Amino acid sequence: MPDVQPSALPKPAPRRGLGRDAAVASICGFVVALMVGASFAAVPFYDWFCRTTGFNGTTQVAGSAPSSEPLARKVSVRFDSNINGLPWKFEPEQREVEVAIGQVVTVYYSVTNTSKRATTGQAAYNVTPLTVGSYFTKINCFCFTEQTLAAGETREMPVVFYVDPAFAADNENDTVKNITLSYTFYPVREPPPKPLASGEPDQRKGNL
Repeated sequence: MPDVQPSALPKPAPRRGLGRDAAVASICGFVVALMVGASFAAVPFYDWFCRTTGFNGTTQVAGSAPSSEPLARKVSVRFDSNINGLPWKFEPEQREVEVAIGQVVTVYYSVTNTSKRATTGQAAYNVTPLTVGSYFTKINCFCFTEQTLAAGETREMPVVFYVDPAFAADNENDTVKNITLSYTFYPVREPPPKPLASGEPDQRKGNL
């Protein structure tokens, strides 16, 4: 049997599989990171979009009253209150007021924590008809901050608002005579206690 020289043996094919797998994994990782980033960015973008356009009945925010005088046209504004998952009693002090377009109005909601412990909630809101959202403007509102109530505590919370005069110039609103401002309070979970650094005394238990 003739001897076979090493140089005559076929050379093994280069191992390209690992390089290709690494490239595919990198691409998949980039796509996943992009999707996660997009999901986080979608929340503030959606909030900005709703505030800008009044989409889904989202109201507008202003720092001061309109510069023009109120119009002669008036609308009735009704106030709705709801609780979702909180031991609270929540209701407006007035169920309905008649306001002139462009008139700044202050109304109050009352909320009572009926439980035996402190609880925290935050209100979501909208107005109906939904097309009115881009004209219903709030100067001050309790919905922008978390509300923590002690056991049995009652709190009065103001809402300062006006209906933008541009509302009257929109032909779609010619037949609108009633607007409903609705709030729903949802529970806010309390953050877990902050872990103590090594060697830091635990002041919750007092000095030993």
